[in-house]
Amino acid sequence: MKFVGKRLLQLIPILLAITFLSFAMMRIAGSDAVEEMYTARGTVVSDEVMQEKREELGLDRSFMVQYGSWLLGILHGDMGKSYVSGKDVFGSFLSKLPATLLLAAFSLGLTVLISIPIGILAAVRQGRLTDKILRASSFLGNAMPGFFVAMVLMQILGLKLKLFPVISTGVNLRSAVLPGLTLSISMTAKYLRQVRAAVLEELNKDYIRGLKARGISNRVILWKNVMRSASLSIITLLALSAGSLLGGTAIIESIFMWDGVGKLAVDAISMRDYPMILAYVMWMAIIFVLVNLATDIIYHFMDPRIRLGEEEEG
Repeated sequence: MKFVGKRLLQLIPILLAITFLSFAMMRIAGSDAVEEMYTARGTVVSDEVMQEKREELGLDRSFMVQYGSWLLGILHGDMGKSYVSGKDVFGSFLSKLPATLLLAAFSLGLTVLISIPIGILAAVRQGRLTDKILRASSFLGNAMPGFFVAMVLMQILGLKLKLFPVISTGVNLRSAVLPGLTLSISMTAKYLRQVRAAVLEELNKDYIRGLKARGISNRVILWKNVMRSASLSIITLLALSAGSLLGGTAIIESIFMWDGVGKLAVDAISMRDYPMILAYVMWMAIIFVLVNLATDIIYHFMDPRIRLGEEEEG
């Protein structure tokens, strides 16, 4: 608990720095939010009306006053109102989270189910035909852009075979299949190589040779020793991917019209909806901070070397 408390305290200044820099970048973006808002609506108004709107939104106040007011609002659960829709930002953002959570869980789960067994197989069959085919497939998967994979899947599984909807029909598993497959293909290709490398690194260590000399079966060595040591590298990959997926995948969500936070962020950026953009930035920051915290905690309990190093520093 002391370790977790220490990590949580270290995260507070990081989050504060992120809020300040994010708010500052929004304000020095070089465009007038009110002007952009009316332009996006296709409405022409007088300078007086625009000035009144700036005063209503608090954009006529100094930077530090605006930042302090915004930060105080966040601490009370108020992220302000959308410049475009006029709706509560926090409520609007929360309404998009179920779609992102479903897509992230589906993509990550599919990636783990495919990449880890295949990566282990490639390592065990190192240098053989199976390994060469799997490595070639991983190169191909890494080389294909996400939008290209999306178009291919839409054409084959959506339009020709008519198995899944090309455009999302709601937050449901059937609609999540095509965007989830698109995301998992590129992640699987990356994971395969990383899992293979991690397993091979462990297999080539001296203690593995010692276990084999003692007559312990290869299966027991693989699952009880090799995978336990290699799991730290895999956990790191999972943590990074989970953070990216929970932050929304803007391009894929836009292609399939998946109504998640990634698409919300793209729409907010195009409309210069600063409160919504800031909410998205804060979400991303919190997600990556929490994912890193969870990874540190897992490392702390899984690797005794890390615990010993922290105790010596303490």
